[in-house]
Amino acid sequence: MPLTPEQAQEIAEARSQTQPTLRATAPGMEAQLYTAHPVLDHGLVRVIDYLGDDAAICQAARVSYGRGTKAVTNDEGLIRYLMRHWHSTPFEMCEVKFHVKLPVFVARQWIRHRTANVNEYSARYSILDREFYIPAPEHLAAQSTINNQGRGEVLQGDEAARVLDLLREDAMRSYDHYEDMLSQDGQKGLARELARMNLPANVYTQWYWKCDLHNLFQFLRLRADAHAQYEIRVYAETMCQIVKDWVPHAYAAFEDYRLGGVNLSGKAVEVLKRRLAGETVTAENSGMSKGEWREFEGVWG
Repeated sequence: MPLTPEQAQEIAEARSQTQPTLRATAPGMEAQLYTAHPVLDHGLVRVIDYLGDDAAICQAARVSYGRGTKAVTNDEGLIRYLMRHWHSTPFEMCEVKFHVKLPVFVARQWIRHRTANVNEYSARYSILDREFYIPAPEHLAAQSTINNQGRGEVLQGDEAARVLDLLREDAMRSYDHYEDMLSQDGQKGLARELARMNLPANVYTQWYWKCDLHNLFQFLRLRADAHAQYEIRVYAETMCQIVKDWVPHAYAAFEDYRLGGVNLSGKAVEVLKRRLAGETVTAENSGMSKGEWREFEGVWG
């Protein structure tokens, strides 16, 4: 269970308190505040705070005061124009702060997105919980034979059971040794900052992650993609649903132009023009590399 009874009570108390404000609020995000969305076996995502809404994006683009007399339909059209033409700064006017509980190996992949403010649970000062990510059987796959960064076929039968047993046994054994090494009284035992190095990469950590909307969209474009690693993709997909409630017009434009869109190289545009003109274009006469042609064919067939 991702939340302890104490954590659930803390969230309920936070959601029960309201504060008067003159700033713009987003009804969809107000409903999301503090709510914990379970991810994986012990993880979670929840919104701690946010700034701005769809109107804030438009206000920044127009550099005006207040909402003015512009209709909502005009706002939606402006946001789509901004997204379509890669105007990023208006989206930076919105920010969100997430509380995320995630396995360490996912955190190390996530932290490569260097455009956020991060404060992580410190195992130098505190003791990590005995919680580890153990994949569900359907996500236990062999290494892909064609993609060094991907997965192949799902493990079956005795092999799947063997791997799951190893994951559980190694995680528990490492944590047992972690506890044995911890210093509890002066010079007896090892300092927490050293004992933590024995823990496996599937142990859970937590952090606060604050990001503006433009860079959040950059994160989601990569990590909510079907080709992203499953364990980080499920976090991104959960965040997509939250952002959709927060800035529905901006998210719809993002979903259309980024998640569901395709960027074409100059060579790809030329190939499409030649095909529309009735010419037969192959990998050999396209001017593309093998990798470029394979990706082009994957989209256009």
